[in-house]
Amino acid sequence: MNSPAPAASATHLVLIPSYNPGSKVRETVAAARAQWTPVWVIVDGSTDASVATLEAMAAADAGLRVVVLPRNVGKGAAVLHGLELAAAEGFTHVLTMDSDGQHPAELIPAFMAASQAQPKAMVLGVPVFAADAPRLRVNGRKVSNGWADLETLWMGIGDSLFGFRVYPIAPLREVMQGQRWMRRFDFDPEAVVRMCWRGIKPVNLPATVKYFRPEEGGVSHFNYLRDNLLLTWMHSRLFFGFLLRLPLLLARRLLGT
Repeated sequence: MNSPAPAASATHLVLIPSYNPGSKVRETVAAARAQWTPVWVIVDGSTDASVATLEAMAAADAGLRVVVLPRNVGKGAAVLHGLELAAAEGFTHVLTMDSDGQHPAELIPAFMAASQAQPKAMVLGVPVFAADAPRLRVNGRKVSNGWADLETLWMGIGDSLFGFRVYPIAPLREVMQGQRWMRRFDFDPEAVVRMCWRGIKPVNLPATVKYFRPEEGGVSHFNYLRDNLLLTWMHSRLFFGFLLRLPLLLARRLLGT
């Protein structure tokens, strides 16, 4: 017998940007729905069979909403589209997670509870990698994390790249509407740095991460050269912004605010 769906939240929702996620999407969304209501999926111009799968799931589930964008605009832009819709309907927080099965749906209630306890903070997942995680990905993220620490004066970002996290909607919308970046793969690290600049404190919680092989239904859109160039350009921008904000950041640190 299936467990009853959780009661709908009027403030916190799960927001899943999705682009060609492969066969894992049904399992991922079903797992999220088993833990939380409502769940929204923003389909970012997918061209695979996931659109029909998701729309069929939503037709049979009032707690699941699927929004299909006509073309691929990037992860950050898809999240922003969801933020705008969520704000219009009175939601205050979103938990973002990927649609490919890598993020731990079973931890959604714990992350939401942490957000409800500290609604002005952002709750960041800190990935716990299994032994079979790709070493290149595990070690490579240390560079981005180091830059994020410097750019925020070590404000406490546990991991800058892991996208399983809860954001307060209002400040994130303002950050994204104030500049044209953060629309693609650069969304996750730039969001936490700019939110820290606004004084939004991070709360870090451990979260397991799974990497699936292609024969297990795993799909990755990570392009080592393209995405690392994007991250390099992003951190160059952020470092310049950090220098401009350094007096304010130092004052906050000295005052403990």
